[in-house]
Amino acid sequence: MRKENITWRSLKRYHGYNKKYFPLRFLQIVFQNFSPYFNLWMSAEIVTHLSQGMLFQGEATPGKSGDQVFVLVVAALAGNLLIHLMDAALGRAVEIELKVLEDRESAAFTHKTLSLDYDKLENADVRMLRRRIEENSYINSYGVKAMRIGIEGMFGCLINLAFAVALFAEMVSAVLKAGFQVVPILLLIGMVAFTVISIFYNHFTQMKSAEADYRIGEFMLQENRLSEGLTSNGLDARIYRQQEIITKLDNKMNEEHFRLFSWAWGRAMLFTTPYILLSEIPKICAYLIVCLYCSKGFFPVGSVIKYVGYLNRVTGAVLDLFSNISELKNNERFLVPYLEYFDLPNEMYQGSLAVEKRSDKKFEIEFKDVSFRYAGAREEALKHINLSLKVGERLAVVGRNGSGKTTFIKLLCRLYDPTEGEIRMNDFNIRKYDYREYLDLFSVVFQDYTLLALPLGNNIACARRWDTAKAERLIEEVGFGKRYEEMPEKLETPLYKKFDEDGVNLSGGEAQKIALARALYRDAPFIILDEPTAALDPLAEAEIYSKFDSIVGDKTAIYISHRLSSCQFCDKIAVFDQGQIVQVGTHEELLADKDGKYYELWNAQAQYYVNRA
Repeated sequence: MRKENITWRSLKRYHGYNKKYFPLRFLQIVFQNFSPYFNLWMSAEIVTHLSQGMLFQGEATPGKSGDQVFVLVVAALAGNLLIHLMDAALGRAVEIELKVLEDRESAAFTHKTLSLDYDKLENADVRMLRRRIEENSYINSYGVKAMRIGIEGMFGCLINLAFAVALFAEMVSAVLKAGFQVVPILLLIGMVAFTVISIFYNHFTQMKSAEADYRIGEFMLQENRLSEGLTSNGLDARIYRQQEIITKLDNKMNEEHFRLFSWAWGRAMLFTTPYILLSEIPKICAYLIVCLYCSKGFFPVGSVIKYVGYLNRVTGAVLDLFSNISELKNNERFLVPYLEYFDLPNEMYQGSLAVEKRSDKKFEIEFKDVSFRYAGAREEALKHINLSLKVGERLAVVGRNGSGKTTFIKLLCRLYDPTEGEIRMNDFNIRKYDYREYLDLFSVVFQDYTLLALPLGNNIACARRWDTAKAERLIEEVGFGKRYEEMPEKLETPLYKKFDEDGVNLSGGEAQKIALARALYRDAPFIILDEPTAALDPLAEAEIYSKFDSIVGDKTAIYISHRLSSCQFCDKIAVFDQGQIVQVGTHEELLADKDGKYYELWNAQAQYYVNRA
């Protein structure tokens, strides 16, 4: 973490998302805090004039005072109306700008996540860091939200003090004219002393409160993770009668939750009660000071309202100011993860060499003695991989779970860089190519693909606009045509019901067909299919296979599958085992080697389809 003040760094970043918010909020707070002072002053003037207009020795004073009271009342009403109108107008503007601020801050957080190196997205520590930021905000509003509220609180305190000092001159002048008075001076000393004591005590209580909240936050982070794990699959709970186990764990968690919150509540009461008592003493002193001066005739009667109000607001503003400073300081421990997340560097070399724009899509890739080990892993996921991919070739990648197939694809797409060796494209190390341009060479249907709750056209084109003819042609080619005809709004049809009640829910097979159409729409030179028919029924799967060559066209295709029967249409098959390529060849060549791994896998599957009659 940099040496620069944590709150200041966070505030600069947060303010940068919408530079209109804090100035508008400051102006709103000015009007909100001006209102009490205006009303105190007007109330004092009205009471003073009323007292002057009352019967004196059985006779009324001339009506001039009554006229002045009327003018003051009208001025008070008009002033309050104006203040509240301005406050309402500013309140609406502030509400809009706050929404903009929060949306942009959320978008920046999402953008940071999506722009991180892929290895960091899979890093457990990084995922926990992101979750801790979210939990801090949801559980106890710490982090940037607490910082914003604290800054706004400081605005209010400083404005209060500015108004109080400006309006306090009248009282100071009256006190100086009255001369030295022992009791009021002692009370003033007591007021200052107890204010200082309250400030230090409040800082102590704020520190203890933050420690308790941090402990609660850490507990609830673990509690929420456990709760998600226990309730993630209600089907299993019912089938295997896991309710009793889940209930016991849930009860135990709730007991700890209650114990921790009871401890925190009791601790808060223990520390907060003395502070409340201490903070009231300066207010009592202020009241006594004004009353003493008023009783001796140094202040008009109405000034009791005005000066007591001023003194109370001054002492309250001072206490609140230091309270806000303490809260901002204690909130810094919750801002540290926020800054750490945005400070995460992208360490993958981005390259600068432009990818050649080839109309013939001739991109040949070669793995040269490539090995790879995941961060923190003891063993290598891939070991000394040597393999070449030629333009237009159909490559099938097969092997048991955990044999390194998906890791091979991640390296090919440069989601990771090799630990050893290099991957070359057209005689250049792929690290030298511009990272974004290199990624644009690939269309991938991952096993854990995601469709967005947006219109079908947006999902296929991955853009705001789409080529209708192209999208509909691909929809037909991947076997989604019949379902598509049933969609009332065609490509405008929203998927799922998250944002639209008229959204269409999809089966696993239907979603997989859309994911395949999305990959083909991109028209990239390389298309990678990771179990592309896993969710399809046998007839739909056979339809995809029969059209595979025409669908893929002149692209280089890489096909990962556990169903070896589906690999027969490929030009070449690479067999992975324990992180290594143990065989490469056509289906016939590999099947002829009865001692090979492919033959073993083929027969392990084929035995279930052999007629045993």
